[in-house]
Parts: sequence; structure tokens; C-alpha cells
Amino acid sequence: MTETICKILIDVETAYLEEQSEPKDHRYVFAYTITIRNEGPQPAQLLTRHWIITDANGKVQEVRGDGVVGEQPHLAPGQGFRYSSGAVLETPVGAMHGSYQMVADDGVQFDAPIPAFRLAIPGVLH
Repeated sequence: MTETICKILIDVETAYLEEQSEPKDHRYVFAYTITIRNEGPQPAQLLTRHWIITDANGKVQEVRGDGVVGEQPHLAPGQGFRYSSGAVLETPVGAMHGSYQMVADDGVQFDAPIPAFRLAIPGVLH
């Protein structure tokens, strides 16, 4: 039996969307852009996503769903996929982390962890 070696790298950029936010109503809107890269030797497809979003009050939202932005990208070795999405928090600071559930072309399923990243209004944290 051969062992599947899958290496998925995930990079995240975030932005605060001031024009969509209403701080007086405890509504803070953030955008995030994610780049997923297959650095392994085998093609793999993203099947589902699992997010855990936590605001500064400790409120946790859990999000699960098929694919990302309506797609289930299939990534050949060296190929990347980039998409943007968003999150709404009740506080000016929060964090997200999670995983993508993937399947390699040989049928082996695996999780690609998404490291924790911060959502914060510029200048709130030093």
C-alpha cells in the first residue's frame, strides 16, 4: 500500500470593511482572501469547509458547507486557487480557523488545516 503525501498550503489576507460595518449596532464586517496551494506530488480536490469564528466576547460561530464560494476546486501539483469571502462579528476583534476536507486523486481523504488568523479593525491592536 502506498502512502498518499498531500501538502496543502493556505495563505490568508484580511480587511475590515468600514463601509459595511455599523459599530453602534455591534456589526463589524471583515473580508478575507484565501490562497490554497497544492505543494504535494498528487492532485487533490477541496470537498467541504469547516470554520470556527470567535469574537472578542467568546461567542463562537461554526460554519460547515460544501466547497468554497460555490466551487470545489481540483488542484494539480503546484496549482493554486484564490477566493474571497467575509465574516460579520459583534466585536471589533475576532479570530477564525478551521479546515478544508480534501480528497486526493487516489481516493484518500484528508484535512488541510487553516491556521488561526485575526480579524481586527486597524489600530485596535498594536
